[in-house]
Amino acid sequence: MWMAGGGVRGGQTIGSTDELGLHAVEDRLHVHDLHATILALLGLDHTEVVYMHKGRPERVDLNEGHVARSVAGSQ
Repeated sequence: MWMAGGGVRGGQTIGSTDELGLHAVEDRLHVHDLHATILALLGLDHTEVVYMHKGRPERVDLNEGHVARSVAGSQ
C-alpha cells in the first residue's frame, strides 16, 4: 500500500515479504491496525469512532486495532 501526506513519514518501507512476495514475514499489520492508523492520521481517536449497525453501537476497528507508530510518525 502506498500512503502520502497527512503526517505519514515519506521514503520508508515497513515490513517485508517472503521471496515470492506472497506472505508478510516482518512487521505485519492487520487491517484493523491499518484502519486505526489512518483514523489517527486524520486526527480521530479510533476508540471513539462509533456507528450504529443493526440497532447497536459498533466500533470501526472491532476493539482490535492499534495505531502503527512507525507509519504515523510523531502522532
